[in-house]
Amino acid sequence: MLDIVYILNQIDNFLYFPILIIVMAVSGLYFTTKTRGVQIRLFIESVKLLLEPSEDKKSVSSLQAMLVSTASRVGTGNIIGVSTALCLGGPGACFWMWVMCIIGASSAFIESTLAQIFKRKDDEGKPYGGPAYYIEHGLGKPKIAALFCIFLISTYALGFNLLCSYNLQSTFMDYSFYNATTPLIIGAILAIIVGYCLLGGENRIVKITSTVVPIMGVSYVAVALIVILFNYQNIPSMFLLIFQDAFDFQSIAGGIVGSCLVYGIKRGLFSNEAGVGSAPNASASANVSHPAKQGLVQTLSVYIDTLLLCTATALMCLSTSVARDVTVSGAPYVQNAISTVFGTAGPIFITVAMVLFAFTTLLGNIYYVDNALAFLNKKRVPSKRFMQIFYLLCVVVIFVGAIIPMDAAWAMADITMGLMTLINLPTCVILGKYAIGCLRDYEYQKKAGKNPVFKLSSIGLNEEEFDFWKD
Repeated sequence: MLDIVYILNQIDNFLYFPILIIVMAVSGLYFTTKTRGVQIRLFIESVKLLLEPSEDKKSVSSLQAMLVSTASRVGTGNIIGVSTALCLGGPGACFWMWVMCIIGASSAFIESTLAQIFKRKDDEGKPYGGPAYYIEHGLGKPKIAALFCIFLISTYALGFNLLCSYNLQSTFMDYSFYNATTPLIIGAILAIIVGYCLLGGENRIVKITSTVVPIMGVSYVAVALIVILFNYQNIPSMFLLIFQDAFDFQSIAGGIVGSCLVYGIKRGLFSNEAGVGSAPNASASANVSHPAKQGLVQTLSVYIDTLLLCTATALMCLSTSVARDVTVSGAPYVQNAISTVFGTAGPIFITVAMVLFAFTTLLGNIYYVDNALAFLNKKRVPSKRFMQIFYLLCVVVIFVGAIIPMDAAWAMADITMGLMTLINLPTCVILGKYAIGCLRDYEYQKKAGKNPVFKLSSIGLNEEEFDFWKD
């Protein structure tokens, strides 16, 4: 196992530095420039759109689609991932997560807008789509689209679910009852509950995530804020530490693979998934009058994940000045920090938060996988028997994730997610002109005092090849 873990870590390190760091930074800066900073410039507009109701009450609203994507983004990585980055990379990792979040939000706009432009219609008239569809129809590369789907399934049914399950059981390590059988029990319980929800299909997933995510997020941020306020005297030195470490380039150059820069980017990408190609699968299902609307809404999902939840974890931990090293990497560091204010109730709250984070993440992950399976099955939902067998395999993966080594879980999730990103972001760069043209059309109609309504002819596409947006 150690040899396999070593090989996975070597692949992981090479994939993120230099390859993915360059691809993500260049793509994000390119989109930011071309859209004139859409993720910052139209922030207020994004908030307004979030509350816009769907024209069809039976379809998925813009808010619901955003919450499904947020359910997958917001997960155990917001707690365990941030803790790992701070303990292994240093406080400066927090700064680089912020940087990649703001830059990456422009990539989130592009990919979700493209998903809306190229979305398809099922037999009941409901929209669906995602990167596989804009790769196939936009680039004319069905084999690459299929490869993307394979990487997506590997990431969300295997890598992320293994890691999510491991992260959840790790929060129980500090309890007195924890022993060799505890991971087995936790893995089994989690697998059974998720399996039950999966049998309810898409509607149950949307309903559960749209209810749990807001409550979960608000509660976690509120508790983190209380801890920070109790340690208000450490706030100035905390920010000084973050910026000093972030710009300690001598230290970064001395060990860049394990530096705050690389950890910040890796954990930031794992957490908010901007540019990975996951959120567009949910974005395509929203019923909106203009693709740019869903693109703008998805930028908020990235902000909620990183600037709000990841930052809440980082500042809560750093403000307490509790010991930070490899021995407490993961749940223990966060639990030690929150205990300084809430005592024994603190770790219990983190455990509850992790259960909810893991639960919604696992459901959001499977939502994406269903879409990829349909694409590989010639755009048809696989048979009920096949899906039952597949869900059973997903349940087994969740169980296994609770008992595998931490390094293997992180490396597998990082690698499969990185491969998705290496297909999706270059595709977005090539097709980005359509999303950018869509944004210009949206802003033009808004300036004219209209509620923007999109037509394919406005960006020079042939409507005969599309299911939606026809004149």
